[in-house]
Amino acid sequence: MSLFVQKFGGSSVADAACMQRVAQRVYDTRMEGHDLVVVLSAMGKTTDNLIALARQVNAQPSEREMDMLLATGEQVSVAILAMALHALGAEAVSLTGPQAGIATDSAHSKAKITGIQPDRIRTQLAQGRIVIVCGFQGLTPTADIATLGRGGSDTTAVALAAALQADRCQIFTDVDGIYTADPRVVSQAGKLDEIAYDEMLELASLGAKVLQSRSVEFAKKYGVELEVLTSFDRRPGTIVKEEVREMEHIVVRGVAADKNQAKVTIQHVPDRPGVAATLFKELAAANINVDMIVQNVSEKGQTDISFTVPRDEVNRTRTTVDSLIETIGAAGAQYDVDIAKVSIVGVGMRSHSGVAFRMFDALSSDKINVEMISTSEIKISVVIRSAYADQAVNVLHAAFELDRVNEPA
Repeated sequence: MSLFVQKFGGSSVADAACMQRVAQRVYDTRMEGHDLVVVLSAMGKTTDNLIALARQVNAQPSEREMDMLLATGEQVSVAILAMALHALGAEAVSLTGPQAGIATDSAHSKAKITGIQPDRIRTQLAQGRIVIVCGFQGLTPTADIATLGRGGSDTTAVALAAALQADRCQIFTDVDGIYTADPRVVSQAGKLDEIAYDEMLELASLGAKVLQSRSVEFAKKYGVELEVLTSFDRRPGTIVKEEVREMEHIVVRGVAADKNQAKVTIQHVPDRPGVAATLFKELAAANINVDMIVQNVSEKGQTDISFTVPRDEVNRTRTTVDSLIETIGAAGAQYDVDIAKVSIVGVGMRSHSGVAFRMFDALSSDKINVEMISTSEIKISVVIRSAYADQAVNVLHAAFELDRVNEPA
């Protein structure tokens, strides 16, 4: 029998009626002759509600205890789905992440999966059961529960698909696939039939919220073909797969905006070897994810260093940077949370010229000022004022004719 891994997000399992609909879909897949491992997120807004509850009693709860608390959301989900499947006459068993053999490092609230021992899952599958696993969680080397961060259930599903050598990994969400842009922002956005791992990885890391970037990294590394589709109907979704030559015919595959960004500028930094290393070593030690970095041309032996971080990490960044100002001999630091990162992505950029010109020309024609630029061989990102983010996405979507992205070359 073929083995499918199916993952359902929080909106897909938001209440009892949603759970019954998911149970029916899982049951139907089972009746088609497939072995099944199902990964679930917490129901609806459960995680947000648990965070709010914690902060009512402690404004700064420990990350270990937060992981202990937040892991309960997925445990509710898997037990309820198992019960719903039992009501349909299916054999099903629910497992926590640790029970499923998922091991993580010790970075609470943003742990990484270090290994999976799926023996218990295989035993349950061999006994004819549908196995339902908590997403978002695993066990640290010291036997503590750790969570994988927002979107971690996607990573759980792909990692299990890789460990079990599943035939397919399906990610069910509240949208029916990957779009050329957020359809809530761009009315002309179209659903993609397929997208390369690298393109999806860039889009996921640049603000597209359909898939978590780490899950795409897993899929690419282990060759897991993903299908992103909706749990609310039976339409086909978007296939995330290995790049093929035909994909290069499309120059830009999608445009994304990330408004959860902040810019840090450290002023009048001594321009000497080792200063940047000291700065970014301490940021890394604080587990702060630095993205775009720009250093100005040195004047009189001093320079400014600007970089971006997630907006929700700006306070931790401030604590780290401010403690270093005197050490590195800088004059001070500024923190700007009124920015957004807007990006275009496409493997076709490798073989087509003039992409940067088209992007900057389109933005300048709409009087949108660019403050920072970052590139790779398949993406260009710019930092702009956050108030212009949606406008920029629409402008770029039109400039690269992304409403026609599925048309034959």
